Amino acid sequence: MSRTDPPSAEISSELFARVEQGDAAAKDALFAHCYPELKRLAHQRLNQNHRSATMDTTALVHDVYLKLAGMKGIATLSRAHFMAYAAHAMRSIIIDALRARAAVVRGGDAQHLSLDTDLGEQLGKSESDVLEIHNALEQLAKVDERLVKVVEMRYFAGFSRSEIASALDVNERTVNRDWDRARVLLAAILAP
Repeated sequence: MSRTDPPSAEISSELFARVEQGDAAAKDALFAHCYPELKRLAHQRLNQNHRSATMDTTALVHDVYLKLAGMKGIATLSRAHFMAYAAHAMRSIIIDALRARAAVVRGGDAQHLSLDTDLGEQLGKSESDVLEIHNALEQLAKVDERLVKVVEMRYFAGFSRSEIASALDVNERTVNRDWDRARVLLAAILAP
């Protein structure tokens, strides 16, 4: 599915109701329908931070599937709501992978010795930025959960403002205000 395709009219409300009831076949059908866009979003997100050595697009999308497949009764009212769940799952998977990689770089369970080397530099600036943003989002969630959802969909999944508005069932002006407010609050949280 490309960005120019119209919203998925062929996804029936019955399918969403079956997904919400926990029907595994309905989840599979919905995921299969959204797979091309999920793959595009994953590709865009991974290329944005040059982490192709850590994770590839297909693996990320398949991990999203496994995470969503394990959830009991997802409250999906629309395709946009499903994509919002997927964006949240994508964020979670990327953060877990970065944390695991950081643990390996720091020696995992090995005894830590203080050396005059820059092991932290091996992580790369973009990966550490993503982890810092994740930690800041956890703090922001205590203030306003919707702001976190806006950042997840925009930063971790590359959604447009209109896609976010549709997923959150708000208008674009609200998304613009939320995005601006989230950026200000995150800047304050991330300030040294």
